[in-house]
Amino acid sequence: MTSIFQILMLILDVVWFIMIAHIIMSWLINFQVLNLRQPIVSQVWNGLNRLLEPIYAPLRRVLPNLGGIDLAPLVALIGVYAARIILVNNAGAFF
Repeated sequence: MTSIFQILMLILDVVWFIMIAHIIMSWLINFQVLNLRQPIVSQVWNGLNRLLEPIYAPLRRVLPNLGGIDLAPLVALIGVYAARIILVNNAGAFF
C-alpha cells in the first residue's frame, strides 16, 4: 500500500509542476517575453494546453466570467494541493 501512496503523490507532484510551468509560460507570453510564432514555444504551449484543458474546462464552466482573468488554474492548483494534504494526513490508511 505504501507504493500506491507514493505513486499518487508522484502524480500530484507532476500535475503541480505542469500547472506551474503553464502558468509561468502564460505570463511570459502575455508580457511578450515569449513569442508563439517560434515553433518550439508554440509546440510546448499547445502541449501544455492539451494536457491541462480537461482539468480547466469543468472549472471554467463553474467559475464566474471575470473578463480577462482566468481563475481556473488557481482553483486547480488549490485542488491539487488540497488533495496532497488529504493524502498526507490520511497516509496511515496506506500503511
